[in-house]
Amino acid sequence: MTTPHITLNNQTTIPQLGFGVFQVPPEQTADTVATALQVGYRHIDTAEMYGNEQEVGIAIAQSGIPRDELYVTSKLNNGYHRPDDARRAFDDTLAKLGLDQIDLFLIHWPLPTLYDGDYVSTWRTLTEFVADGRARSVGVSNFQPAHLDRIVAETGVVPAINQIEVHPFFANEEARAGSHKHGVAVEAWSPIAQGKVLDDATIGEIAQAHGRTPSQVTLRWHVQRGDIVFPKTMKRERMEENFAIFDFELGSEQMAAIDGLDRGEEGRTGPNPDTFDYVPD
Repeated sequence: MTTPHITLNNQTTIPQLGFGVFQVPPEQTADTVATALQVGYRHIDTAEMYGNEQEVGIAIAQSGIPRDELYVTSKLNNGYHRPDDARRAFDDTLAKLGLDQIDLFLIHWPLPTLYDGDYVSTWRTLTEFVADGRARSVGVSNFQPAHLDRIVAETGVVPAINQIEVHPFFANEEARAGSHKHGVAVEAWSPIAQGKVLDDATIGEIAQAHGRTPSQVTLRWHVQRGDIVFPKTMKRERMEENFAIFDFELGSEQMAAIDGLDRGEEGRTGPNPDTFDYVPD
C-alpha cells in the first residue's frame, strides 16, 4: 500500500501517514522503529525531548532503506530557544540521528511566557538550517494563530508545518485555520486522543459499517481532512492496522458525524500552548 504525500509550501513533499515515537523508551526505540519500517512506514517523527533520537538513527542506519525514501522529523528542546543554544541543539540532533540532513525540524513549543516572549529569534535561527542545506524544511509545533502571525510578520518566512493537537474531541479548528491562512500544512499529534476516542459510540458505529476498527476510522477522518498523522504504538499488529487506512473512504455524513464530536477546549488532552512553560532539567 502506498502512502499519499502532501506537497508543502516550499514544494517538498511529506508522507501523510507517519510513525511517532513519543514515550517510546530509548531502549525499545530501535526495535520499534525497525518494525514500523518493515510494516511500510517511511516517515518517522521524533524530538530532542523524547530522548530517543539516537535509537531512531540506529534503526534507520540498519534498515537498508535508501535515505531518499525516508522522511525524518525532530524538534527543538524547550531549553534551547536562544539562537546559539538552538544551533548547538540542531548539531546534536543531526549527530544523534547519524544524518547530514534532516527532512523537517520544528520548534517544539512557542513558550510565550519564557525567554522574554521571544520565539521569533528562535524561528529565525531555524531558517538558517534550510539556508545551509542541513534541513530540507523547518516549521513549528503547538503554535497558536497569533504566534504564527507574529513570526511570519517579523521574519517574512512561513513555516512549512504546524504540528498541533487534533482529534475528534478537540478539532482545534482555530489553529488549523490559522495555519492554512498562511499555507502551512497541519500535522495532528495525539490523533486518537491517547485512545480516548476508541470507545466513542459514533466512531464505533461508523467502524462497524465499514468493517474497520475505530482507530482506522479516526485516522481516515484525519487524512480526509488533509492533515498529516503519525500514530504511535509499539505493537506490530497495531502498526499494520494504522497503516491500512487508504483503501476505504468515509462518506460526507460520516465525516460530519465525527466533526460533531468536537468538545472545544474541554476536549484538549495536552497543555495549552499559550501557558505551557515546561523546560527539562
